[in-house]
Amino acid sequence: MAKRHVQVVLKKDVDNLGLSGDVVRVRPGFARNFLIPRGKAVIASRENVKQIEHEKALALQRLEKMREAAQEAAKKFDGVELHVAKQVADMDTGKLFGAVSVADIMQALEVRGITDIDKKQVILPEEPIKQTGSYEVTIQLVAGVEVPVKLEVKTAA
Repeated sequence: MAKRHVQVVLKKDVDNLGLSGDVVRVRPGFARNFLIPRGKAVIASRENVKQIEHEKALALQRLEKMREAAQEAAKKFDGVELHVAKQVADMDTGKLFGAVSVADIMQALEVRGITDIDKKQVILPEEPIKQTGSYEVTIQLVAGVEVPVKLEVKTAA
């Protein structure tokens, strides 16, 4: 029994298959039942390939404009220092009852008047922050534009 494949042009990135704009060969059932109904791909034809390439170019232009705007927005983070006050379990070592969370950082950003950041943009260090002291968190404005921000964890008195 021969295995048939069809060529499709991906409109969106698909895990383990390809990126937007790629022409890939897939089984007809996968294309018919999954990719095409969900708007992730179209059957490969010259017109569809040209249209996807055009949309890709427009998306790259939009992304470049967003990066420029993010570079400009990154300037407002120069010298910003966030302060978080948490309850301490052991005063001698400065060990906290819990860890500093993204919600705590979002609160500290709101106190500084920065409200246009989403919680998904805040990147905590790999190790949980469980002691008082100075740390550095990263805020990812747009893909490729990350801003380091100093975080000071103090005891809540």
